[in-house]
Parts: sequence; C-alpha cells; structure tokens
Amino acid sequence: MSNQDEIRVLQRIAAAVERLLPEPEPMPDIKSADAYVWDADRKTLIAVPEVQHVDMQLLHGIDQVRDILLANTLQFSKGLSANNALLWGARGMGKSSLVKAIHAHINKQSPHSLVLVEIHREDIHTLPQLIHMLRGWVIRRFILFCDDLSFDQNDSTYKSLKTVLEGGLEGRPDHILFYATSNRRHLMPRDMIENERSTAIHPGEAVEEKTSLSDRFGLWLGFHGCSQDTYLEMVDSYTARFKLGIAKEELHRQALEWSVTRGSRSGRVAWQFIQDLAGRLGKRVS
Repeated sequence: MSNQDEIRVLQRIAAAVERLLPEPEPMPDIKSADAYVWDADRKTLIAVPEVQHVDMQLLHGIDQVRDILLANTLQFSKGLSANNALLWGARGMGKSSLVKAIHAHINKQSPHSLVLVEIHREDIHTLPQLIHMLRGWVIRRFILFCDDLSFDQNDSTYKSLKTVLEGGLEGRPDHILFYATSNRRHLMPRDMIENERSTAIHPGEAVEEKTSLSDRFGLWLGFHGCSQDTYLEMVDSYTARFKLGIAKEELHRQALEWSVTRGSRSGRVAWQFIQDLAGRLGKRVS
C-alpha cells in the first residue's frame, strides 16, 4: 500500500470516528436568564426561568450576616471589589435562602445585574471548566453557588476549589465570585482533622493544606441555632405575610409543639410549620 493509500484510509477512519462523536452542546445564551444550573456532564448551562426564593425581609435571626453578605454582593454587582463567601453553621438557618434572597433583591433593584449559577457538590472538580467558559462573558457578573459543600476522607477535589479561589496564574476573573454554604466551618469533619493531626510527623503542616481552604474565602459568615423568641418571631412574620388569620396565643402554642416534634428550632422548621398550618386552614403559601 502506497503512502497516498495509507493517508486516504486514515482520513476515512478519522471521518468515521468524527461521525460517531456526539454533537457538542451549544453555548447557552447568557442573556436569556438571571440564573442557571451547571450541567457538568454536557459542559453547558441550563437556564432557570424563575428562582424559588424567600423575600429577604422574612429571614429573621440573621441580621448581621445578612447585612454583611448584602453589602459584599452589592459591591460586586456595581463592579467594585468583593470577596468570595463561605456561609457555615447550623442546618435550616437560612444559608442558601439568604444567597437566593439577596440575588433576587439586587436584581429587583437593578434588573439583570447579577447571574446566579448553581454548581452541585459532586461537580466541584469541574469548577475550573465552568470559570473558563464564563471568563469571556464580562458583560455580566456571575455568582457561582455551591450548596452544602463539604469534603470527606481521601477526597482530593478540594484542591480544584483552592486553585479557583486563589485564581491560579490567570487570576480570578473580576466578574465572577464564588459563594458556598456548609455545615462545617473548615469544610471537613472534625474527626478527619484530628486523625490527620494525631498520625502526622508534623501535625500542624499535615492539616494546613485542607483547613487552609476555608481561609481562602474572604468572608466567613456563621449561622447559629435560634432562640425560642427568634423562632416565634419567624412564625409571626410568615403568618402576617400570608394572612393566615389565627390568634397569636394559639399560633405560638402550635408552633412550639411543632418544634418539639422536630427536635429543633430554625427558619426551616418555622417555614415547614407554616406550610402545614396553611394547609390545615385551607390556604396555600409559596
């Protein structure tokens, strides 16, 4: 077989392989929505026409962290300097709700000024690819959001996040921020930290790489369990907002009974109680 014949055979093989490959996903229209979900498998963004959120005025017991995160996000939306943020602490106290509420609040004041992009925990290793895709879209400002972020034993994907937070050689694009929520302050379980410390030759150095991940967030915002008074304040606020029409004494009695059955008091528990109450009263809340 001559060289020309070999070349023609190779060209036919290459053409056949190309036909078998799936069509690349089209680049989404970043102007079509204010929120997207990152599809890591197809390497594309899926538009979310309307983000379910709670009005910021209904989030009680987190006034200080709310004001800090709102100020940071407003700065970013105006093209000013801002920090990546880690919202950590008690379950059900409004961490993810606050991020979505602030996004909605700012876009209501300045339409289309912020884009919220959700990336799932299991896809965090593809974060650099997402940022690479968005790097050229400087006409919009993006908050990349990962809910319930944490890392377990032998999980090395945190290294990808660390590089992104630091910016690497290229630096973090000015039009992209990263917000995450977690139940863990250091994004890893305490027993994992203690195990690393107890078995290492240099205990301090052994855990520094993993615990320093949290240090790369400019903002650490702590969310803590609420008092009974704060819990009832949340219930009162929801009740007034949705005009449920129930006497306060009876409302509080039922709300406290509900919290006892759940074994906790939080914004999430208050909202679940309100949904149950509204249903029993023949009403619908959303």
